[in-house]
Amino acid sequence: MLKYCFVLFFILGTTFVMSQSYAFIDSDYILKNIPEYATAKEKLDKLSEKWTKEIEDRYTAIKAKKSNFEREEVLLPAEEKIKRKEEIEKLEKEAIDLQTQHFGSNGDYFQKRQELVKPIQDRVFTAMKKVAKRDGYAFVFDKSNQSNLLYADKEFNISESVLEEMGITK
Repeated sequence: MLKYCFVLFFILGTTFVMSQSYAFIDSDYILKNIPEYATAKEKLDKLSEKWTKEIEDRYTAIKAKKSNFEREEVLLPAEEKIKRKEEIEKLEKEAIDLQTQHFGSNGDYFQKRQELVKPIQDRVFTAMKKVAKRDGYAFVFDKSNQSNLLYADKEFNISESVLEEMGITK
């Protein structure tokens, strides 16, 4: 009896899975074809470069101060040694704080990315949902961004349909 139940569940489960429609998108491809995304990415890259240079300049200045201190340390009175060490430590902490402020998990870069890119990603998601509902897909996978999708037949790629839904033509 148990054997028959297992066979029945297997047949029903297989039938359910086979009746589902699948599709996939390539979100990298879609985003590359959205002009606003290229502009947003360019703005983010420029901010990132500016902030990275600012942080690197601070670390360069700290390195120079440390080097000077190490050369002069033997000649300095004890109070001056303590003062310079504290100054270097303060500068290092400020550099780390600046790095966290710009690139931390909730930093300026993350905030700016949310402001510039998230609305575009939301539009892509909305268009993808419309296409999926319209064409009867139960599942839509994204083959970009380190997904676990190992193989996908081009026939089931709805990226162009998503772009068309967004009003973007190549």
